[in-house]
Amino acid sequence: MYDFTIIGGGIVGLAVGHAIYERYPRASVLIIEKEQQVAAHQTGHNSGVIHSGIYYKPGSFKAKFAKAGSQSMTAFCKEHDLDVDICGKVIVATKEKELPLLDNLYKRGLANGLDISMLNKEEVREVEPYVNGLAAISVPAAGIVSYKQVAEKLAELIIERGGEIQLATTVEAITENSEGAVVETDKGTFHTSYLINCAGLHSDRIAKLAGYHVDMKIVPFRGEYYKLRPEKRYLVNNLIYPVPNPDFPFLGVHFTRMIDGEVDAGPNAVLSFKREGYKKTDIDLKDLSEVLRYKGFWQLASKYLKEGTEEMIRSFSKKKFVENLQQLIPEVKEDDLVPGPSGVRAQALTADGKLVDDFQLIRGRNSLHVCNAPSPAATASLEIGKAIVEKI
Repeated sequence: MYDFTIIGGGIVGLAVGHAIYERYPRASVLIIEKEQQVAAHQTGHNSGVIHSGIYYKPGSFKAKFAKAGSQSMTAFCKEHDLDVDICGKVIVATKEKELPLLDNLYKRGLANGLDISMLNKEEVREVEPYVNGLAAISVPAAGIVSYKQVAEKLAELIIERGGEIQLATTVEAITENSEGAVVETDKGTFHTSYLINCAGLHSDRIAKLAGYHVDMKIVPFRGEYYKLRPEKRYLVNNLIYPVPNPDFPFLGVHFTRMIDGEVDAGPNAVLSFKREGYKKTDIDLKDLSEVLRYKGFWQLASKYLKEGTEEMIRSFSKKKFVENLQQLIPEVKEDDLVPGPSGVRAQALTADGKLVDDFQLIRGRNSLHVCNAPSPAATASLEIGKAIVEKI
């Protein structure tokens, strides 16, 4: 009988395990992960950015968690000698019509208590010499890290404290009772006093297995990247973002210097035909049919038809992808880019077609289900872990 069982070995599940031991050092903790390793999906395919919280609605969980999380994540990496670089980023307006949007974003950042500043055209060039910008917001608190490395360190700390991580184990059934919960898997049955669902891309399904109806469904969106060839990395110093389109719920293509020195360009955002579909050819009929039968998806698709079509075109046309990147850095050419990695974002969508924008926690009888942990979940993971433990 375990005191706590966590389903999901991504960075959020591991952060919860870490937070449990910080608060209850003598607890017995089990983490169940269906893959052969931790951080196999969203965590391991993350862009590696430590977000500041500038984009998020003041007072929201996202805004609070991002600001606190950027500080605690940086401190954790320094404490455990993990690679981290608080390099800062610029959010750049390249057109006159974007200047009012940039100003609104600046005001939001100030409302979130961030130390940011506005840059004019000349000041933008001092920070990022190859950027085409009329103005920009400088965000010094943004940084880069390897979240896979962070997750592996969290797993190591959990095991050192007596926790167990059961890999290559798939949850098949969950039954809650007065004493806790029974979790049946393909590797045996586990009894626990309390269950925490941190299953990411499958969090809605795990909640359903436990008997809870959630008024949302996870819809997977794939983000596809290119990488700058090594000889062209000089074009990017740190992190370069566009002004987000207020009519579209994704940030748009940007340039990210990774912790290993590589530079990623992207991503676009397209529907994935599989919850863990990192390639265009990855299709799972169950996953796809669930999405296509969900009325919320069609309402979302009709609302963002123009933007969604443009994203799909960029997915199949490198030329169009590069044209988008050239709005930020005109010198980037098609030959400067090679195919990079892809990631899949677990986006919760309600039946009326609304994207669930904030963290969503559903409390069960003897369980807690993290049914939406969108970006900046990796940045905020240590704070999310503490907040979840406080709710138990």
